[in-house]
Amino acid sequence: MTEHPDDYEKAMENIRNKLALLPDQPGCYLMKNSEGTIIYVGKAKVLKNRVRSYFTGSHDGKTQRLVADIRDFEYIVTASNMEALILECNLIKTHYPRYNVLLKDDKTYPYIKITNDTHPRLEVTRRVLKDKAKYFGPYPNAFAAQQTKKLLDRLYPLRKCMNIPNQACLYYHIGQCLGPCVEDVTAAQNEAMIQEITRFLNGGHEEIKRDLQQRMGEAAETLEFERAKELRDQIISIDALMEKQNITTADNMDRDVFGYAVDKGWMSVQILYMRQGKMIQRNSSTFPYYGTAYDDFMSFVSQYYSENSALPREIYLPDDDSEQAAEVSAENGADALGAWLKVKVNIPKRGSKKKLVEMAMQNAHIALDEKFKLIERDEERSVKAAQNLGEWIGLGSLHRIEAFDNSNIQGTDPVSAMVVFIDGKPARKEYRKYKIKTVVGPDDYGTMREVIRRRYERVLKENLPMPDLVVVDGGRGQISAAVDVLENELGLFIPVCGLVKDEKHRTAQLMVGDPAEVVPLKRDSQEFYLLQRIQDEVHRFAITFHREQRGKSMITSKLDSIPGIGEKRRKALLKHFGSLKKIKEASIEDFRPLSIGEKLASQIIQALQEES
Repeated sequence: MTEHPDDYEKAMENIRNKLALLPDQPGCYLMKNSEGTIIYVGKAKVLKNRVRSYFTGSHDGKTQRLVADIRDFEYIVTASNMEALILECNLIKTHYPRYNVLLKDDKTYPYIKITNDTHPRLEVTRRVLKDKAKYFGPYPNAFAAQQTKKLLDRLYPLRKCMNIPNQACLYYHIGQCLGPCVEDVTAAQNEAMIQEITRFLNGGHEEIKRDLQQRMGEAAETLEFERAKELRDQIISIDALMEKQNITTADNMDRDVFGYAVDKGWMSVQILYMRQGKMIQRNSSTFPYYGTAYDDFMSFVSQYYSENSALPREIYLPDDDSEQAAEVSAENGADALGAWLKVKVNIPKRGSKKKLVEMAMQNAHIALDEKFKLIERDEERSVKAAQNLGEWIGLGSLHRIEAFDNSNIQGTDPVSAMVVFIDGKPARKEYRKYKIKTVVGPDDYGTMREVIRRRYERVLKENLPMPDLVVVDGGRGQISAAVDVLENELGLFIPVCGLVKDEKHRTAQLMVGDPAEVVPLKRDSQEFYLLQRIQDEVHRFAITFHREQRGKSMITSKLDSIPGIGEKRRKALLKHFGSLKKIKEASIEDFRPLSIGEKLASQIIQALQEES
């Protein structure tokens, strides 16, 4: 809906008045659009400075889009920067503002869990609960967690079964379970294994490997070669698991290292996971952002940890080198985050720790560059497919393609639709819908003639761009109908091709010419894939429009058949009640706000109930 200039000026005047009253205290601000919907939530150490910055000076493209939608704002004063950080995170989760960086709800990470049972088990889980179990992680992916669990299962024979059975299973017989189902396993035995697993997962794998090597030597001396071989295999498994972790720090600490990069309105955030001092893998997230880069980056970090209960012992963040850094220093943000999470949050300035952050930043830049290169490659591929398709048909490059499809069910509510592809990419703003006016019944050729005539009469009248190719849904008959209207009625000589479907309603053949002949395109070519996309898109667009029209006509027929109900009253009824079902279930009294008396209300209810 177009905004009235007076409404805009009134909103801007209100904003100017509220800006003059902003306090110089920390807090959160909530930007709203013309409908009063919260579209952005931010935090500030000094609300007065931060909120005013949106309405003064110049901004990049993404922030301009946000600012252009702001018609009002609210703010909440907090006692500290930490409280502002927590409040911002909670407000984003509550309102899901369209311009905020939003973590997906399904963005959960795997953990290794030691259950709090009489006979505990090892599990890989994505849910961290307050159930007195021990959790280790998060791991970057399920494979890393499963590989570690698989090694621990071989080293420590904890219970494997979900429920303790009545007889021993295979794990008991191969020595990977103490078998509480058949043996008297004491709490001390279980506790000893839990301590060993905890030690291993907290960085004690080298010490455990030395213990295994000593036991392997003792087994070999007593000629227990099978046992020695088992211990050797366990040592090899530990080496294999740890060999992949080639970036190390000397302190064996669990830490997450963050980096980010921004370009063309997009942000990439990289997290390097270091467990027991070794980098095990990275996580990459790329998304559009609309606020200031560092603020939105910190918003991402705070949301990330609000969704992950198991924390590392330390977090490394990059510094803020933007022009806005003077208002709230990065150290203040890090201190607030650390106080909230109760972990150490650092912004390294030099040395090996600084290099880790630089590595994360570099990975973020690479991920963003890769995204844009893939987009460019996809565009190049689409343009090339359109060029090659033109050569197959005997034309030059196909810059603009217009495709048509008809839709009706047993001749009811016939409609047609047109989609436009420019350089092999859909141009959705140029799509058009057509209600068929002159054709009665299921006449596909007649429908095609009407739509082609209406479309290109308008193209001629309004001097719109001419297509390089017209695509119709069908074979020789549809092609001939379109060519006849274009050439004999409108004097236009635009190439027309038809797309023929197989028995499974999939694109099967391209036909061109008059009389039309099949073009031998390879089914695995980019040109054939482009044709499939065009046919699928125009069919989807036509079907969607047909369903809309059919639904409207059903409502129209039911209400319009009632004496005393015209178009105005029908619209009022549907607006007031919301659906036919609710009108049918209404009482006589419910119609009084619409100035409909008892007699007519009874007729409406009775007619709808009989229709049902």
